[in-house]
Amino acid sequence: MRKLSLLLIALMAFFVVVGCSSGSDEPAADEAAEAKTMETLVVGYAQIGAESEWRTANTASIKETAAQLGVDLKFSDAQQKQENQIAAIRSYIAEGVDVIGFSPVVETGWETVLQEAKDAGIPVIMVDRRADVPRDLYATYLGSDFVAEGRKAGDEMNRLLPEGGKIVELVGTVGSAPANDRYSGFRETLADNIEIIDSQSGDFTRAQGKEVMEAFLKNYGDEIVGLYAHNDDMAIGAIQAIEEFGLVPGVDIKIVSIDAVRGAFEAMIDGKLNVTVECNPLLGPQFYDLALRAVNGEQLPEWVPSEESVYYPDNAADLLPERQY
Repeated sequence: MRKLSLLLIALMAFFVVVGCSSGSDEPAADEAAEAKTMETLVVGYAQIGAESEWRTANTASIKETAAQLGVDLKFSDAQQKQENQIAAIRSYIAEGVDVIGFSPVVETGWETVLQEAKDAGIPVIMVDRRADVPRDLYATYLGSDFVAEGRKAGDEMNRLLPEGGKIVELVGTVGSAPANDRYSGFRETLADNIEIIDSQSGDFTRAQGKEVMEAFLKNYGDEIVGLYAHNDDMAIGAIQAIEEFGLVPGVDIKIVSIDAVRGAFEAMIDGKLNVTVECNPLLGPQFYDLALRAVNGEQLPEWVPSEESVYYPDNAADLLPERQY
């Protein structure tokens, strides 16, 4: 009995030592993993393309901020094609990046690839544009309130045309979030005495804006008293078409556009553009802050909006030197 008791005591002591060792000397896997820093962060970014001054400034902000922070950035230009963006996202998943950022060229068709990112444990941040996907497939959306931008543009058109009249609309890329929302927001506030007689896509480009405006003028001539453009580049292209047609932009045809790029300020200084509603492209600092928080496990809000203003010709010359895009 004495030998049996000693054996039991020895076994108990052994298990106590093993239990204490496994509980204190080896931290849990989550505790052992080091938090990511900017210098160790690897980001894959699938950009839409370079269709406008706004997009060029947005890309510069993403790249320059990465360099400043020491982030390892893998960047791709989709050249306005969804299939290219999807291929880029899949390549980032295969490479095992920490975070994926992208500006979806259109709203639909993303669920499969974003599910693949989720299955791989890679958080996704949508920047500038939303995709129509379930909330659990992305960490957050960083960008503008496009509906509010459209409403502001509608209010400004009402102010410019108190007597009403016929206007035309240059729509952005068909199916994209900014085009959809700027279209609907504008109509929410537009006065009843203003009639949109034609609305066509200029695909957010200066060349297409000019081409579509030429067609509008050919069809309606001086019936047109106002133009609403979903971005400044299309408005600038339309201004060229209006001048070539023999009318005075900003006078014969009142023009409201969105983005507030340098070219818009120059057009306002020249008296050719009446209003530009801001859409801030300098999202790099906010994006990397959110990316680091996401990869370190922080729950992010569904939407992080950017702050924006409305600009007019009367102070465009004073503000132009301060514009970064």
